[in-house]
Amino acid sequence: MSNPPPSGGDLSRLRQLNALSAIRALRGTEPLPLSAIASRTGLSRPSTKEVVDELMGLGWVEEVPPTPGTVGRPARRYRFRSGSGYLAGVDIGAHNVRAAVADLDGNIVAETRQAVRPDTPVADRLAVVERAVAGCLAMSGLTAGNLWTVVIGTTGLVDRDGRVIFSAAIPNWSGLDLAGLLGGKFPCDVLVENDSRLAALAETRRGVARGSREVVFLHIGRRMGTGLIIDGRLHRGFGAAAGEIGMLPETRWKSAITHLHGCAIVPEGTPPEDAAGYVLAAARAGDPAAVAAVERYVDELAVGAAATVLTLDPELVVLGGGFSRSADVLLPPLRSRLEAVCLRMPELRASTLGDECVVLGAIDYAADHLDRQLFAADTGPALPLPLSVTR
Repeated sequence: MSNPPPSGGDLSRLRQLNALSAIRALRGTEPLPLSAIASRTGLSRPSTKEVVDELMGLGWVEEVPPTPGTVGRPARRYRFRSGSGYLAGVDIGAHNVRAAVADLDGNIVAETRQAVRPDTPVADRLAVVERAVAGCLAMSGLTAGNLWTVVIGTTGLVDRDGRVIFSAAIPNWSGLDLAGLLGGKFPCDVLVENDSRLAALAETRRGVARGSREVVFLHIGRRMGTGLIIDGRLHRGFGAAAGEIGMLPETRWKSAITHLHGCAIVPEGTPPEDAAGYVLAAARAGDPAAVAAVERYVDELAVGAAATVLTLDPELVVLGGGFSRSADVLLPPLRSRLEAVCLRMPELRASTLGDECVVLGAIDYAADHLDRQLFAADTGPALPLPLSVTR
């Protein structure tokens, strides 16, 4: 399938608004009968029937066959054609590139992961990104032409134009026009955002922060970062540098991982990517040296976390990222340190999304971008038309 074509003038403004209301009612839900669509949109049943018929003709909506074995004449049910197009999300880290492809409702249809190194040349890392997305497309029987939006999540400070201003984890990434370089690789919009922000977004849409409007996401793993949700919205700040508290030397976030990597119990020759997990597991088992190393690590984590909590007064703090699997070891000492200094203690929860939080957030970010383009009431004079799906 090709990219969505430009808006045409075949729907009047009122008809477009009615069509958008119907689409919003159908997206992300089970198939609905006309009566339910009418109730959710506030339209009369005849108007709803007219809108649904038109959307079916345009390819946005389809009728769902009755469930086998249904007795009598069941009401016709309709659903949004989420397979009309697809979204891609990519998580570019220092050690791995993850990619996922999802339908327009954000349902993942394929995922891939490829290993890289912090010193991987820029051209090679970009090639890995292309291969990761291509692998997802091949697994799901799609082509690049099926993609409507690609969102890239990357470590580092990312400006509003998708340029990586600075990256400590991937040194040769600093100053890179990532959106520009990848924009020519895909036949659709390519957006770039900081990975911790995307992870925070995923938590509010799919994870333990769903329904919360004031959230601090602590992205912990081989490095630390934060993502902020304020009044239910992803917060980027005036210059897209919000949440970069780890840049303050006093937090010691850049060096905190050495307390785990340098623990004396780590067997000689253990790869750095495995050392932290080894120590966290040993701390869970009660090893004194491991417990002490975890305590020192949390001491560093708590400085920036407390400063952020005292500034924003969030409802919820989510511990996420690669180390979230060890939240049972990390949350109790973190809670005690925050309780000692915070005027109002927020709720602390462990992420359930794990290493997939960034790529899932990228898919959700892509869906939001598509909503603004196609499904918002102020997008333009007419609803874009999908083409036939090729799979």
